[in-house]
Amino acid sequence: MDLVRIFDTTLRDGEQSPGFSMNTADKIRLARQLAALKVDVIEAGFPIASHGDLEAVKKVAQEVRTVPIAALARAKKDDVSAAIEALKTRGRTTPAYLSRDPPICTFV
Repeated sequence: MDLVRIFDTTLRDGEQSPGFSMNTADKIRLARQLAALKVDVIEAGFPIASHGDLEAVKKVAQEVRTVPIAALARAKKDDVSAAIEALKTRGRTTPAYLSRDPPICTFV
């Protein structure tokens, strides 16, 4: 049987649409809806981008417990450290290709 996994990036990538932004409460509300839709992973943000984004990822990770929450990070120590900080309330933090909860998605 073929399997399709939904790795939703709306909370991070959706904010890059012109004229659109979300505060932390908006992100939590949308993350709850995505969890209700049973997406496989929610990428909550890019914690190194700003203190506000780091805090929003933390809050989403704390509030939405039924779906793995991911954070985006470049392959840089400070980025990965910020992602770990944002996701540490979820327990262990390992790269997305090794674990489902909570993943840190890195890029070069």
